[in-house]
Amino acid sequence: MILRILSVPLLAWILGFAWFALLLPEPAGDQQTDAVVILTGGANRIDRALDVLRNGEAKYMLISGVDPDVRIADLEAEYDWPKKLEKCCIDLGFRSVDTRSNATETARWAERRDVHSIRLVTSDWHMRRAELELAKTLPTDITLIPDAVPTHPSFGQLFREYNKYWLRVAASWLGI
Repeated sequence: MILRILSVPLLAWILGFAWFALLLPEPAGDQQTDAVVILTGGANRIDRALDVLRNGEAKYMLISGVDPDVRIADLEAEYDWPKKLEKCCIDLGFRSVDTRSNATETARWAERRDVHSIRLVTSDWHMRRAELELAKTLPTDITLIPDAVPTHPSFGQLFREYNKYWLRVAASWLGI
């Protein structure tokens, strides 16, 4: 009987992992938002956000978690950067080092820019935790639209992210 009772949480964890790994978040449609926020650290994220900005689906863009050594000129050299939007509409965030501090940086930026809707761009495997952190940190009057960049994550990457996600859920329940 004890073995059966102990197997229930394990079965729930396994089924949850299957859900997490097989039903990754998908890209958003062409919804209009005030801003697009990219969490750095993965391929094609900046490209996706620049497409959103170019298509007029957002007015402002924040790249959160930029390495302090990176400058606008570095990004111009690597991406098809819309020069006319650089001064008015694109901001680099240098203060965050992880998903939790990305959320804090984004909330402060959104307040300064008077943003009421954000399209969040990050990798599909990272979206659930990023959305959790931002939803917890942003004011409730800001609408958050997840826009996942499709990837091909490894089993190990999914395993780590799934456990990080549930650790953050548990920490949130505990008020941490």
